[in-house]
Amino acid sequence: DKLLGKSSKDIDVALDDMLGREFAQHINEHLQASGKDSHRFAVIASNPDQSKHLETATIRVEGIDIDLVNLRAEDYADNSRIPTMKFGTPTEDAMRRDLTINALFYNLQTGLVEDFTGNGLSDLQAGYVRTPLAPRDTLLDDPLRALRAVRFAARY
Repeated sequence: DKLLGKSSKDIDVALDDMLGREFAQHINEHLQASGKDSHRFAVIASNPDQSKHLETATIRVEGIDIDLVNLRAEDYADNSRIPTMKFGTPTEDAMRRDLTINALFYNLQTGLVEDFTGNGLSDLQAGYVRTPLAPRDTLLDDPLRALRAVRFAARY
């Protein structure tokens, strides 16, 4: 959204070395140490039966919802669209996403947008909706991704 000049009501933060709930606790500790009010946060536990394989924590700070998730890698069985999840690298996480434009990362330390698929930034600039992997593989892994692709194409 930011690269398109659109406002966003939430921020997704991908973590590589701690769970979202732990990071939310650190946010609260920092707020308290700064003399500010801490905030309640919600944790959505992992639930593989409902396609939720890693927990997500959400905390609202200064009117912005911040979703805290882990970098993920996934494997799909031949007979299921429900993946087996594990912690992953930024590249693995980017390649498991539905679209290249949804696989862009903003690095807080460098201030740069990182494009681990190699196509996300150029696709965003050109208005392309493309999958990081072969479309057949991406859409067979999760057919609902086709609907998301249509939704994003309509936003352009």
